[in-house]
Amino acid sequence: MLPRHRPKKLSLGPLEAEILEILWDLGSASTRQIHERILADPNRELAYASVTTVLQRLSQKGWVSCERRTDAEGRPLPMLWRPCLSRQEAASLRAFDHLQQFLAVGDPDTVAAFADSLDQASVSQLQAIAERLRAAREARRDPQ
Repeated sequence: MLPRHRPKKLSLGPLEAEILEILWDLGSASTRQIHERILADPNRELAYASVTTVLQRLSQKGWVSCERRTDAEGRPLPMLWRPCLSRQEAASLRAFDHLQQFLAVGDPDTVAAFADSLDQASVSQLQAIAERLRAAREARRDPQ
């Protein structure tokens, strides 16, 4: 099932994808924690401001959210960044998007030629997907 939340833009640049992977690994993190994680690789150089810019871009695209926090006395604490989707949800959205692009070709002969070239394992997987789809649609029609 596709997640309810869908980023405004699915495409990610390499640094955006790397930062999102870090957030998935950590669950949530401050800009400093993300920056330090990237710089843990001794061969990397990256300005703190670049991490901030990429996080803001990921937020604008709908991939991450930011929580502004304060301590007990109301003083600001570092902002905490969180992914809006799980790794699995993101993979589902990307797969769905790729499938939609493929089907948008619109030429049944092209789609059929592609399907005809699949190996047996791929055909079995497509049949399993079709069976799950039938079951899900049937369950929606007959909630019991």
